[in-house]
Amino acid sequence: IQREDLNPVEEAQAYQRLADDEGMTQAEIAKLVDKSRSHVANLQRLLGLPDEVLDMVAAGSLSMGHARALIGHDDAIALAKAAVSKKLSVRDIEKMVRSGSETARRAPRVSRDPAKDADIAAVQAHLEEFLGLSVKIKSDADPRTGAVTIRYRTLDQLDLICQRLTGGDV
Repeated sequence: IQREDLNPVEEAQAYQRLADDEGMTQAEIAKLVDKSRSHVANLQRLLGLPDEVLDMVAAGSLSMGHARALIGHDDAIALAKAAVSKKLSVRDIEKMVRSGSETARRAPRVSRDPAKDADIAAVQAHLEEFLGLSVKIKSDADPRTGAVTIRYRTLDQLDLICQRLTGGDV
């Protein structure tokens, strides 16, 4: 994360490693790297795109704005290729996505990873801010069910979780 020439994909992967390996929240990562929490969240969401699209972003042929507009679309690769070959603007891609063109259908709302579902990611971020700890939300195959995992590193943090969830002492 210290290199200044990281591309957005490398930066996103570094943030994800901090979250996974160190149990850091988006807010903690943001403070560490002196960026906004939304910047960290937006970059992490990029990792939900197909590898071929991520390669275009890493190579610099597709902007982060283009990529962000493609998150959650089942035809993101075709749209990304069209954006590059036809030199489409981010607004053009967003219009294609909104108009529901054949190449811009949204993927079904089956969430395998919070980074792929903005609603779940927002709830996860809210819980992380509220608790001050790393929270993971994983949806099952049926997106109406899933699991919430709260990581703590000390017994004091566990006590804090219990106090916040119950509204009193444990």
